[in-house]
Amino acid sequence: MAYSTEDHSRIIEMAWEDRTPFEAIEHQFGLNEHAVIKFMRKSLKTSSFKLWRKRASGQKTKHLMLRLPGVSRGYCPTQYKQR
Repeated sequence: MAYSTEDHSRIIEMAWEDRTPFEAIEHQFGLNEHAVIKFMRKSLKTSSFKLWRKRASGQKTKHLMLRLPGVSRGYCPTQYKQR
């Protein structure tokens, strides 16, 4: 599926965010975890992909089922504040 430049950037941004679960990307863009991995492999340089993969695979917050029950938001409270 072809995505607009804005959607392409947003998918990469969401994948890099620690608190954004793969399920949120699937809900918004229709890409499950496996498809996100393929998308990131295709979109990033090899070294960047390896860094992302190492980071994402160690994050419990990237999967809704592994999250602690108290985590109900998809981003840090200070993430979108103007500085």
